Amino acid sequence: MAEEATKPSKVDIMGLCQAMFSKMATYLNSELTATSEEYKLLENMNKLTSLKYLEMKDIAVNVSRNLKDLNQKSAALQPYLDQITLNEKQVAALEQAAYKLDAYSKKLEAKYKKLEGDERIH
Repeated sequence: MAEEATKPSKVDIMGLCQAMFSKMATYLNSELTATSEEYKLLENMNKLTSLKYLEMKDIAVNVSRNLKDLNQKSAALQPYLDQITLNEKQVAALEQAAYKLDAYSKKLEAKYKKLEGDERIH
């Protein structure tokens, strides 16, 4: 009798099994739902990343196009820049010639004044 008292009845075992299976189903359902939600999150992250890469591609294309335009404009302006550089060199040379001419005219003026002063004395 003591053995019978410690043995669970078939009804108790069935109830416990049903509760266990129900809880196991709830647990597995939750695990699958969590996994599914993680995949949805990854899918959304991938979509956003893809959109960002498309935006960055568009920006890179625009930058490339603008850089090409700037290079073409720079190439078109290069002859004018070369002419400006040449003009600067010529102006610098002309300025040096003007300084030399000024120095020479001052020497001539000094000689003239000296000669004029010598003629007055005589």
